[in-house]
Amino acid sequence: MSKAALDHQAMIDQFAQAASKGNEQLRKVVHDATLKALQGRELSLKNIRGVVGKVTEAASAGAAQGAMSGGAAKVEAMLDTAVAGMDDALLKAVEANRLALQRLVDQGVSLRETQLKKALGDLEKMEDTMMAAVKKAAGSAGEGLAGPWTQVLEKFDVSGTKTGAQALGTVESMVGQMQATMRETRAASLKAAQTLAESYTALVSGVMIGMADALREGGKAKATPKK
Repeated sequence: MSKAALDHQAMIDQFAQAASKGNEQLRKVVHDATLKALQGRELSLKNIRGVVGKVTEAASAGAAQGAMSGGAAKVEAMLDTAVAGMDDALLKAVEANRLALQRLVDQGVSLRETQLKKALGDLEKMEDTMMAAVKKAAGSAGEGLAGPWTQVLEKFDVSGTKTGAQALGTVESMVGQMQATMRETRAASLKAAQTLAESYTALVSGVMIGMADALREGGKAKATPKK
């Protein structure tokens, strides 16, 4: 799968111009750039970590330029908006995982399958992966952004992300569906076994009747004198 390149400088410029465009426009820009990069890659935790890290670096560089025309509160709002935009994009990644998992469930794949266990495990780690990448990139942003980044990261540490909430809900839903499917499969198997047992009993009875008839016919043949 080809990798969609992140236009790092373009994102920096868009961040720097956020004051005139507004935070909602900035959020959309970050969302679209993140989603485009994710769509050009295999949707693994490693690639999610890489994309989020690059977007965060661009956010920091853009915010640093924007800081020249605004105070710390403005910079903090820009960084908060950037994280929210990435969060929005990763919601699409969670939904893509949910649809793929639903196909596996519909095909009867069970919780014992290694591929399914890994997919569910990766979903549970998606929020941690995202925030770890943001924190790592934010940590190298420089002293001038340390304060605003600290405030933004503390907020998300407390409230969590929409990605994390949706990922957890998806895991719980998928596990519930698979457990229900397993119970239904077991019930169907028991019913089939019971039907087979009943059929087997009837089959044996039929064989016994046949054997009895054969014995009776054989007895009549012996009792009839030869001419």
